[in-house]
Amino acid sequence: MPEQVSNFQGQSFHKLRRACLRRGALFKDPLFPTTTQSLFYKRAPPPGLTWKRPREICKDPRLFVDGISTRDLHQGSLGNCWMVAAISCLASEPSLWKKVIPDHVEQEWNPKRPDLYAGIFHFRFWRLGRWMDVIVDDRLPVSADGALLFCRSATPREFWSALLEKAYAKLNGCYEALEGGNTAEALIDFTGGVSEPLSLDREALSRHSDHRRMFFQTLAKAHERKALITCSIRPAEGETVESVLDCGLVRGHAYGITAVRKLRLGERLLKTGEASRLFMVRMRNPWGTTDWTGAWSQRSQQWQQMSRAEREKMGLVVRDVGEFWMDFEDFCHYFTDVVVCRLVERALLWPSSHWREARCYGEWTPAPSTPGSPQSTVLHSNYPLTLGKSNVKPGGTERRGNRKEARLGESQQEGRRRGRCERDKDAKKAIKEDDDGGGNGGWEAQVDKRSRCGGCINHRETFLHNPQFMFEVRSKEEEVLICLQQEDRRIQRKDGGGENLPIGFEVLKVEVNRCSRVQCVVEQAASSVYMDSRSVTLRATLAPGRYVVLPTTFLPGATGRFLLRLFSHSPVRLRELREDLPSPSVFQCFLPQPTVVTTVHLRRASGLSPPKQTAPDVYAVVRCENDTIRTRVFKAEGNPEFNLRAIFYRRYPDTHISVELWSRGLLWDSVLGTARLQTALSERSRSHVIDLRGGQFRSGHRGCVYVETSSSVCLTDL
Repeated sequence: MPEQVSNFQGQSFHKLRRACLRRGALFKDPLFPTTTQSLFYKRAPPPGLTWKRPREICKDPRLFVDGISTRDLHQGSLGNCWMVAAISCLASEPSLWKKVIPDHVEQEWNPKRPDLYAGIFHFRFWRLGRWMDVIVDDRLPVSADGALLFCRSATPREFWSALLEKAYAKLNGCYEALEGGNTAEALIDFTGGVSEPLSLDREALSRHSDHRRMFFQTLAKAHERKALITCSIRPAEGETVESVLDCGLVRGHAYGITAVRKLRLGERLLKTGEASRLFMVRMRNPWGTTDWTGAWSQRSQQWQQMSRAEREKMGLVVRDVGEFWMDFEDFCHYFTDVVVCRLVERALLWPSSHWREARCYGEWTPAPSTPGSPQSTVLHSNYPLTLGKSNVKPGGTERRGNRKEARLGESQQEGRRRGRCERDKDAKKAIKEDDDGGGNGGWEAQVDKRSRCGGCINHRETFLHNPQFMFEVRSKEEEVLICLQQEDRRIQRKDGGGENLPIGFEVLKVEVNRCSRVQCVVEQAASSVYMDSRSVTLRATLAPGRYVVLPTTFLPGATGRFLLRLFSHSPVRLRELREDLPSPSVFQCFLPQPTVVTTVHLRRASGLSPPKQTAPDVYAVVRCENDTIRTRVFKAEGNPEFNLRAIFYRRYPDTHISVELWSRGLLWDSVLGTARLQTALSERSRSHVIDLRGGQFRSGHRGCVYVETSSSVCLTDL
């Protein structure tokens, strides 16, 4: 089923093209004019800059010359290698670039029908869950020497890369807005996929060959499944971005991985003590130059001692300008950050897909104002906390590197290393700076439960005021991939804003029958890092049960829109929890209102099988008034660990809660025994060890259950 496409800024490509053809005039885009504002917002354009159409640059322009490939991309004088690296990955997969460049055949110049050319093109980018169709005219910035100022192809009459870059610049406000970024953002924009950063512990990888092999297999598997992979070298403290290492690699620069190979060397090429297998990766530099000078570079001894036929037979082929091969051990020694963009639409494109997607939109908002109430103070994106903030400086048109790419990787690694104590320190520091006048004002002391911007879990009073989304893992353990994406703010750079909010999320395990908002943190199942990235991703393996995801900003009060995406192997439903209390059914409307809320945590049971007898297949049933909760079946288990948590809104708090243990039979099930609970109207936490009665326990054999309960007369306290 095709995805819905929205027209960016309301411009329709086909309508505008038809209008131009009727008038016999080439399109001039009024929303992205040939002015300085479309180029830069801080620095001045270089002397002699002009805007020219392709036919003013060369005699026979084309959108494509001999198809599309990574050789068509040369970065130019803009510091957007993060974007160019992503496009070079895109160019290697036709099913992907044809989405970004729709109607590519119809958009091509037709020398036999010049009257059909209108000087208008359109490209598509994925933004916050939908494809945006962006229209541009063909007027491109040209330097004083007559060359394209920014991205260009190695073939002078090929213009798809320059026009695509212009459309991306329009989407983001201007060309300068593309200075500094991270490849993960661009990969998402070009594919609609999920960018997942992979931890690269260089010390462990250099010491342990088995770690290296496992990491290689991870990359090989991702590449086999058509994932797009980029990598970079994060500058250490005191090192400058775009400084060149002795081996020729560039710090803070985004490279694309275009092949992952395991090769076997022939006897002639083996030296004494060398391994017979090679683990190799092929890289590409978006600048269109080959930097690497180490082993297996094109001038190295390893490369030169093999004939071209031998290299082709082994698969050591360099297809495009700027590509080079590296031994994987060298790769692990130099590179610090790897981003894998997984293509979630693979079910339609490649039959090997096993991911299923559920998504929900949400928003961090303050409490709605009411007449007479004090207005809440809202923190926007420029409050003092800056994690991984871009340090791009204006001035000049020299080639700039991927400044934000390096800082993003640093913040990812720091996020993984630091515990919550460190996060608490950061939060306190940010709040202190805010109190000292460094920001736009602090979060109001008044706590309003209607707000939906409560900050991270450090802020205990407001954390649960964030949006909440529930999903359920059924029957068995499940691997899930959770991705939180905030709205893009880069277009606000021209107005002095544009910085991403530091975002992340918590995954809480909740009661198996919960259907309303969480009021108390009981068990944290997983937690993401917090970064000022447009996208934060977490992969986790979760036990069966019900879970709630809370997407948050780092500090309370920050507002914005977001998209929450959940990927799993089996179908999972994701929905937002909006109500503080469960809605009563039609029949319950005639009953008394609940007066007490009780949580029951059935931990385990013991002694269910008599000595020297086979343990039964057991399950438990918890009953409270008209509610019944049942656990899964535990096979041949005499001491099952149920770990079941349920919540009950009770109309008759004096009645007991029963826990029944059942034995699964071939024809029918039988009761092993029953335990009864009496709870006080208000108690924070109480443990029970209750003997089982009835069933097989009438014979004198003893069994018991271990239960914890908590009750409150305030229905939103638990």
